[in-house]
Amino acid sequence: MKGPGILWMLQTAAGMSMAGPMFVVGIEFLRTGRPIGGVAFLALGAVALYFPTYLINRIGGPRTWLRRRLGREESAPSGDAEATSEADDTGRQATFLDRFRR
Repeated sequence: MKGPGILWMLQTAAGMSMAGPMFVVGIEFLRTGRPIGGVAFLALGAVALYFPTYLINRIGGPRTWLRRRLGREESAPSGDAEATSEADDTGRQATFLDRFRR
């Protein structure tokens, strides 16, 4: 039986802890007759709920982190080929922050 992993549970908990208060405020705004503010808070809550998942997908998951630590880089997909060639052209290894600069 394969259930959700610990990383998925942490992502969900982080998203809910950020988005929960925004949902409560949004519902309260809608209940008291302020629809624009209510919809805005609900939309902001939806973004905050997904943000930890987006961040993990952007920087890679635990398998990617382990591969980097062990030095076992797999062949880069077509989208990452440019970043790899840029890192090779400058004569240095790609750093953690280089992934955010693309």
